[in-house]
This record gives sequence, structure tokens and C-alpha cells, in this order.
Amino acid sequence: MRFNSSTVFFIVGLCTGILVSSVYSQLTSSDSQSPDRAAVVQPSGTTVSDAAADSGETVEQENEETVDRLAVRKPAENEGSSLSQQIACKISGELQAGDTLSDSLSRHPEISADVKWQLIDKLSSCLDLRRLKPGDCYTIFLDKNDRLIRCEYRTGPLESYSINQNNGELEASQDSVPLEVKTHYINGRIDTSLFKAFSSLGEKPSLVYAFADIFASKIDFNREPRPGDRFEALCEKYYKDSQFIGYGNILYARYIPAGGEEYEGFFYKPDSGTGAYYARDGKELGTFFLKTPLPVFRLTSEFTWKRKHPILGVTRPHLGVDLAAPTGTPVRAVADGKVTFKGKRGGYGKQVILAHRNSYKTYYGHLSGFPRGLGRGDQVKQKQIIGYVGSTGLSTGPHLDYRLKRGERFLDPFATKFKPRSILKDGKLARFRESIDEMKTLLAQKEDKKVVLVRQMVLKPGDNIVFF
Repeated sequence: MRFNSSTVFFIVGLCTGILVSSVYSQLTSSDSQSPDRAAVVQPSGTTVSDAAADSGETVEQENEETVDRLAVRKPAENEGSSLSQQIACKISGELQAGDTLSDSLSRHPEISADVKWQLIDKLSSCLDLRRLKPGDCYTIFLDKNDRLIRCEYRTGPLESYSINQNNGELEASQDSVPLEVKTHYINGRIDTSLFKAFSSLGEKPSLVYAFADIFASKIDFNREPRPGDRFEALCEKYYKDSQFIGYGNILYARYIPAGGEEYEGFFYKPDSGTGAYYARDGKELGTFFLKTPLPVFRLTSEFTWKRKHPILGVTRPHLGVDLAAPTGTPVRAVADGKVTFKGKRGGYGKQVILAHRNSYKTYYGHLSGFPRGLGRGDQVKQKQIIGYVGSTGLSTGPHLDYRLKRGERFLDPFATKFKPRSILKDGKLARFRESIDEMKTLLAQKEDKKVVLVRQMVLKPGDNIVFF
């Protein structure tokens, strides 16, 4: 059969129209079945719609991998909603032993060399990268072009840093940390020791040291406590996200011997200076001299004019006290003073001698070593570490030979009394008594609950709060 040119063009046009109509019908049918379906970009550059050509199992796995890639962080109040829309990838990491920040970042191929340099450069402006340690963690947010949007770096519960966009520029800063402060009422009875009494209440050793330190000039907790003695305290405890961070100030402390003088101390910070503990009459509990240089010890030799030497076997005066403690136990200066001797001295082994006001001197013998940087002529403060317990010289075991001297006469450290470091007067005394009234209000609640006060605070960069 022969066709002329007009017939051929008609047949081709008819076929093309039928084909286009068929394709259009399929496309519109597909859209009507899934009107809300959108193609989601995969890390590989394919889409979920493209991946539908593969098996259903493969598509499901790729969708799971997309979760971190498309993680969206809730923007902070000072960030626009556009920031969360830009985030396409969230990367989390943690420093391992021996890592530098660069080492850790290099384990993530998603982080380009430019982004890695930005992170190190910006964080180093507010964080000493030499202080980084294993366990530090970070989270990095990138946009769809793998550019840095935000970084969060945490070195501990109270120290974190952020890199944020600010007017198109990346800026790093230390974060403020919201905390909850609870004032707890603590009380107990001594059966064997102060340590075991506090431990039975679930408290940490650091609180025992802090409590004992309040009365360090009044009570020797290594020798004087007796079964039946009681104690109570109001103590601050700091929490972050319900996690215990550490103890704050002991606001009030009281020790009641079973048959002796009662001791009581109120924490008070005058208009100038640091806080201290005072009795109700305004006299500071702390005196110019501590009772002992060691917080914990066992008395092995007392001050006496006649003692048989355990090594030499001769009887002679022992004009000091021997305090047994593990090797390496820190030895504190009992008072402000000046180092007049540091070195080896005969049977005393390694020794430090301090000169104090009013012709007092103190001697610390049989040390295992000295703190780095301590030298003759240095001024030291009360409670500053000046050495470590050892067994150098003529010694049968690790202990401290501690001696106190005034003028040319040695004194029994446990029998000598000293004046308070300060006494509140006039306006300071009046304000102190007002603070006592506030403390009484808190103590009045102790019968009903163990937590007598809860407050919120924000720890800002540069704030100096000491936790123990």
C-alpha cells in the first residue's frame, strides 16, 4: 500500500499524541496517590524517591541513616528559625586518650579541612586547647553544603563552649550554666568516728573534711570525739539537670560532745574579705594557729620530757608530737609565716621550718618531699601545703614530727590556745546577728524536711564558685 506525505504526517502525529496522553495519565495518577511525598536528599546525593527503585529493605536502611544527617536542633531564643532550617547534618564526637582536637575531628569524613580549621581557630579563642582531656565531647552542626553553622563543646558539667553565627560571622564563647542550689539539713550521732557517721548518711568524705575544718582550731577530730557525740549542719548542694555537682558552703555547723563544751559556727562574709565561721558573740572560730598540720592522723607519740627513742634506745625529751599518716599525705602550714629552712636536717630527715608572728616557729620533720616551687624565704598562708608525710631520717614508719616553739621554749601543740583571727564589732556585728536570725528561720524547718531551701542560679563565665 502506498501512502503520500500527508498521510504519513497524520499517522506520526496521532501516535505521538497517544503516547503523551498515556504518560501524562500515569504521572497525574501517581501524584494523586501521594500528594504530600517529597524527595529527601540523601548523603550520597540520591533521593528517597530515587531509592524506591531499589528493594524496600534498602530504602528503610537509608532512611535510618538520614536521621543524623537531617537532625534539627531547636534554636535558642536569640537565633532565628532560619537556623534550624539550615541544619542538615549533626556530628557528635568524644576525645579519646592521647587525642588532640584535630585527631578527633579527623575521624569524621563529613568535616572538611576548612571546617576543622574553623573549629580549632574559634575554640582556641576562649578555650586553652592544651587542657583538653579524654571524655570531652562535642556536637557539630553543618548545612547542606557541609558548612559550619554551630558547635557545642563540653569539657565538664560546669564548663561548655559554643560557636554560633552572629551577623554572618562565627563567634566562640563560654556558656552560662543554670544550676539548682539546695540547702540540706544534716545531723547524726558518732558511734566510732566522724567519717563513719557522715558516711552512714550518704555524704562524701569532702564534706567531713570541710566540717572538721570549721572547728580545726577548737577540736582535734582524730583524738577527741567520743561515742554519743552529735553534730548538725546546714549545707549547700549544687545540682545541674538533677545531677549532683558538689558541695557549696556549710552555712551552719554545730558539734555537741556527749559530756563537754558545745561548739557552733555560722558562715558569714563581711562587707570586705572572704567568708569565715563565727561564734554567736562575733569571734571567728579560726585562730592564728591550727591545732595540727594534718586533717587526719593517728597520734603515736605525745609531747613529753622523757621518752625512750624507738631507734636509738636512749631516753630523752620529745618536744613535739608524732602524727602517723600514709606517705604522701599533704602537710599544711598551721599559720601564716615565712620559710626559714627547707632541706635535710639530721635525724629529722627532710624538714621545713616556718617563722611566724610573735616569735613563734613551727617544725615539720620526716617529710617525703616538698611541693614544687617552695623555697627558703617564701611567704606561706595558713593551710598552704608545705610538704608531704614520709619516713626520712631516724624514723620507724611514715609520720610527721610536728613541733611548736615560742622564743627559746618548745610548747605542747595540743595544750596551747591561740586568739581568734578576727572579732566582729559595731555595724559588722549587727549585720552578723541579722544573718543569725535568717539561719534560725531555716533551722526551724528542719523538723519537717531535710531540704530547707531551694534556689536557682546561673553560673556565668568568670564566676568564682568553689565546689568540694
